[in-house]
Amino acid sequence: MKVLVGMSGGIDSSVAAYLLKQQGHEVMGVTMTIWNKRSHLERPLGSTSCFAPDKSEDIKAIKRICEKIGIEHQVLELSDLFEEVVLANFKNEYMDGRTPNPCIWCNAKIKFGAMVDYALQSGLAFDKFATGHYARITEENGRFSLTKAVDLKKDQSYFLYRLSQEQLARTLFPLGEMTKAEVRAIDVAQGFHKVYQEESQDFYDGDYTDLLEISNKKGNIVTKDGTVLGEHEGIWHYTIGQRKGLGIAAERPLYVLSLRSETNEVVVGFVEDTLQSTVHAGDVVWGRVSSLEGEIRVQAKIRSTGYPTQALAHQNEDGSITAVFQDEVKAATVGQSLVLYQGEHILCGGIIEQAW
Repeated sequence: MKVLVGMSGGIDSSVAAYLLKQQGHEVMGVTMTIWNKRSHLERPLGSTSCFAPDKSEDIKAIKRICEKIGIEHQVLELSDLFEEVVLANFKNEYMDGRTPNPCIWCNAKIKFGAMVDYALQSGLAFDKFATGHYARITEENGRFSLTKAVDLKKDQSYFLYRLSQEQLARTLFPLGEMTKAEVRAIDVAQGFHKVYQEESQDFYDGDYTDLLEISNKKGNIVTKDGTVLGEHEGIWHYTIGQRKGLGIAAERPLYVLSLRSETNEVVVGFVEDTLQSTVHAGDVVWGRVSSLEGEIRVQAKIRSTGYPTQALAHQNEDGSITAVFQDEVKAATVGQSLVLYQGEHILCGGIIEQAW
């Protein structure tokens, strides 16, 4: 079988390519370049983010790894598309007072979407596309579903929930049944990286103002009743639930509750004000099921970190989903994702629109 492997230069994608080659597949590595439109930005010292200007050395390192494995490597230039799809969404969401997750958007729209389509249009022939993500794909009753990785500490199914049935059908996750320790051991044995190689941890580790291409905009930090407590330099510098860095003295720690784009205000309150029991999400992508029948018991996640929480979920008439949590959750964030699990399997997920 011919397999195209998305390679970032990190440990996981390198080992994924190696394992597929060892299994007898005809493997080709592919790397997308997405930074050319922002090449004027300075790359922060020691940057390990996936989006960073000047990755020429990274490309050289990836090609060396491919040579060690004994596979070909191609580079696809996708900075225009990344700009139009991921960064445009990133900017629009932040300016509307929402907090997007660009990694989720990029996975569905670019890595597993446009990049694969572009590779096919460019004449690269392959049967399956593979990455080094920690997740599994299962098939039941004619539907594909994302399933948690064996190594739950590294599980990345939440970040991949927006993959369509078509995308899941053509995807392989060679590391889904492995632990990170096992993957690292293979990487070291093959000499792909240094023993203590750092890994990419974030989408971008520079100043978000550079990506948004806007100037700071002063506004007020207020309580829910409108009392002014201080000033801010732009609502995009804050995230829902943030406690540190507010620069306001108060009787108890303050948390960011919401971002009001229409009035350019950051709303803050105490910890009890961050607690919610109900989360509503739209723009739903269906996984193991194509709809929810009645009210069902699920485990739901509202952010990538933390464990799924027990909830009762139902589908609304407009196709959106609502989850009522058994125990209150903290700082569900508009623009982030609500993902519903049953056991190891993802049922569906959507973009958070409201929480109360």
